[in-house]
Amino acid sequence: MSIFPKLKKIITADNTETYLNETIGESYHSQTGAVEEALKKYAIPCKIREKAKSGTLRILDVCFGLGYNSAMAISEALAENPNCTIEVIGLEYDPEIINRIREINPPIPFFKHYQRLTPGQLEFKEGNVNVKVLLGDAREKVKELTEEHFDAIFFDPFSPKTAPEMWQEEFFKEMFRVMKRESILATYSCARMTRDNMSKAGLVYDDGPIVGRRGPGTIATKWVF
Repeated sequence: MSIFPKLKKIITADNTETYLNETIGESYHSQTGAVEEALKKYAIPCKIREKAKSGTLRILDVCFGLGYNSAMAISEALAENPNCTIEVIGLEYDPEIINRIREINPPIPFFKHYQRLTPGQLEFKEGNVNVKVLLGDAREKVKELTEEHFDAIFFDPFSPKTAPEMWQEEFFKEMFRVMKRESILATYSCARMTRDNMSKAGLVYDDGPIVGRRGPGTIATKWVF
């Protein structure tokens, strides 16, 4: 993927904004609904509200993009438990998409705080919430993270067809390493490549929700459901 992709703002079917990366021909969210996707493909399958009841929540947002997925999760967690301490680590390759966060205003309560992020300011704290983006190749940046640290992983690269390097066994092994015992990983993809490489990495997968597609997403854990 180019460091300087050509980006075009588009409106998805739930009347929320995302960007089309015209360089590679894929958008950052499903065109059936960008905000709907963040809630129904990531926050709900990863049981964010349930996990927030414990009082602490750590999320790894792989291919952070515009931040919808983790901003939605924070909003859901705080709605369930306003005193929850939340840590989000985002992995993102492209500084330009971080710049675009200030140009959108989705109906996600916590998202307004994400607009403080820039390529030169990649971390902020708001109340009990800390958000930090690691800029660079996610396959390398993940190696900096502590093992068995995260309660949920939102796995949202471009598609296996477009970015096959992001869906390889070795990267899923890093996901396994940083997941807590009861952690859940969610992704929109149900491609055979995705699921086979998850299995090779030690993850146990099942169907995720069907949202705006014919097929389901995928959820994965370290152990049998």
